[in-house]
Amino acid sequence: MRQCYLILLSMFASLPATALTFQTRLENIEWKVEGDKFECRLIQPITDFGSGAFVRRAGEQAVFRLNTYNGMLGEGSAKLLAAAAPWQPGRGDIDLGSVRIGRGQVLFNSSQAQAANLFRGLIEGRSPLVRHYSREGNVSEVRLLPARFRQAYGDYEACTAKLLPKNFEQVRQSQIGFPGGGTELDAQARASLQVMVDYLKADPGVNHVILDGYSDNQGNRLTNRELSRRRALAVMEYFKQNGLQESQITVRFHGEQYPLAANTSRANRAKNRRVSVRLERLPVPEKAAPSVGVSNPAAIS
Repeated sequence: MRQCYLILLSMFASLPATALTFQTRLENIEWKVEGDKFECRLIQPITDFGSGAFVRRAGEQAVFRLNTYNGMLGEGSAKLLAAAAPWQPGRGDIDLGSVRIGRGQVLFNSSQAQAANLFRGLIEGRSPLVRHYSREGNVSEVRLLPARFRQAYGDYEACTAKLLPKNFEQVRQSQIGFPGGGTELDAQARASLQVMVDYLKADPGVNHVILDGYSDNQGNRLTNRELSRRRALAVMEYFKQNGLQESQITVRFHGEQYPLAANTSRANRAKNRRVSVRLERLPVPEKAAPSVGVSNPAAIS
């Protein structure tokens, strides 16, 4: 009993005198895993405050996000710490730098490096801790606890293993190269297109593709225009073979116009032999309501 009292005393003694701390009672701690192919979240609800969450989007590493519903933290700078537990004598807190507290429900998103260090800290039994100083000198702290973390972390990793290779911002516009000068898709081009195909299959809201074909300036303009057309058609054919309808694809070709680089070297000319691919979300037109007609004119007197 005396040992527990000393632990609690040391914990409160380490806090600033006017600190207001938000954390969930140990017996009520829970970690929740949510997500799909686009994003995974590992969340700990925080009593009377909101939640702390590790959020990983497809194609990116995780960030740590602090959410609130009570607006108790004011705007400004705050410290992010991987705090040692009171029962770990001799271990100091790890200062992970500053975060900027904003308005609204999402107070901040950490850097990816800060989130990685928080993960390591949780595995070691440390607590993610946000310490905010008001203009009046008052201190507010928001703390997550490491209890029950390991099992939830395994479920979170299982979720992240199913994420798509890239998110929409990363995949929405790509360049498919034809470095050899022909019109056939090489292995690298097919791999890049397959990433886009997989995204299109996962996100039905992305429903249109624009293809722009280009060439370098070698040869005459008519030949270059035809090369750019055939390259764009080769990319279109790949999409069609993987389930996209031709009506969902717009094909344009520009020959040697709009080069990415000056056609002054072999390397630059290779960059210009390409098809630009852009994925779009187009509004789906509403179906017209069926017209109401008279089915039996003879019945009208």
